[in-house]
Amino acid sequence: MTALTVDYLTQVTDRLHAIDSEARTGGLDPAIALLAAALENGGVVQAFGTGHSQAFAMEIAGRAGGLIASHALSLRDLVVSGVRDVSALGGADLERDSSIADDLYDLYEIHPADVFVIASNSGVNGSVVGLALRAKAEGHPVIAVTSLAHTRAVEPKHPTGKRLSDVADVVLDNRAPYGDTTLDLGEGIEVGAVSSITAAYLAQLLTIGVVERLRASGAVPPVYVSANVPGGDEHNHALEQQYGARIRHLA
Repeated sequence: MTALTVDYLTQVTDRLHAIDSEARTGGLDPAIALLAAALENGGVVQAFGTGHSQAFAMEIAGRAGGLIASHALSLRDLVVSGVRDVSALGGADLERDSSIADDLYDLYEIHPADVFVIASNSGVNGSVVGLALRAKAEGHPVIAVTSLAHTRAVEPKHPTGKRLSDVADVVLDNRAPYGDTTLDLGEGIEVGAVSSITAAYLAQLLTIGVVERLRASGAVPPVYVSANVPGGDEHNHALEQQYGARIRHLA
């Protein structure tokens, strides 16, 4: 390993340890409580992220070891459904467009008991703030996963002037620095992004916490088994039928 990769490892592990410390002292408990309550009431975890934060939604929804009562909203569904032209996916305009929030929300079967988990490192783009506002207007709790260092340093892009962290009921800091990079090589060259790693860790801690809480209440947590192990598909399909189109992907 080079000195830079050692430095990067330190940057990553220090942030993971900080998140772990927060979790150990109950800092994630409010988010876990909202997620568990949604599932106990027949709700689904609605996960959303744009850009690289789509990876967070994928960690929450539809993966082995994850909650079956979960669903990822995706900007590409606006194209699949015919609401937007495919050319809209060619850049960052769609994720910055506050006007798409209602179209996106209305694509899916959202139930009153659902809870929203929205990830955005900057926390200021129009689509994420708009979706959070729509979810709140419909009576859903919203959990934000964002970089507090970054979002506090930039101007909101939503017409309301709000950030994702202003709208959410619970805000979780992914500990990424402003600009997301952790290593400064000089001459304007910075590398070592961390937000995807720390957000994925948060997603797994939330999932583990929800499963623990459901088990403690005597419930059997509906968890995905890998489709690549014997019986995985059968297990998953049987439980998915309980939620039907509510967790079905459009693309």
